[in-house]
Amino acid sequence: MAQMIDLVNAQLAPSAPTTHTPPSSSITPPISPSTTTSPKSQPILPIFITCDPARDTPGVLQEYLSEFHPSIIGLTGTYQQIKDICKKYRVYFSTPENVKQGQDYLVDHSIYFYLMDPEGDFVEAIGRQHSPQAAARIILDHVGDWKGK
Repeated sequence: MAQMIDLVNAQLAPSAPTTHTPPSSSITPPISPSTTTSPKSQPILPIFITCDPARDTPGVLQEYLSEFHPSIIGLTGTYQQIKDICKKYRVYFSTPENVKQGQDYLVDHSIYFYLMDPEGDFVEAIGRQHSPQAAARIILDHVGDWKGK
């Protein structure tokens, strides 16, 4: 069963250790939605970029991403735009370029979450080797670096 940790609204517990992977109890419950109405009030902004622009229309992404978090933003574009952004972030993907409507195909891609700082610079890649708790700790430790800057 997947474990979900709300990092968009989570904050470090005051006594949370920073040198090892914490239990999930070291993450405080989400902040009330009424306190997070402005993008600047959220510690992170989750963004999902598709590797399958032929099938992932804005409507499809909206429905799919609604299963993850209400604040996640889905991005799609042309095949060339997706190819360019994947190259910039060193994401491997294999999607046929000239897919016809209704044609069946597979999409292969690397699986990483990229943590970026408030200026858009790369900070860390979080992959399948990280447990949910370890990933949460990495993200929340970095969020602490940027608060108040």
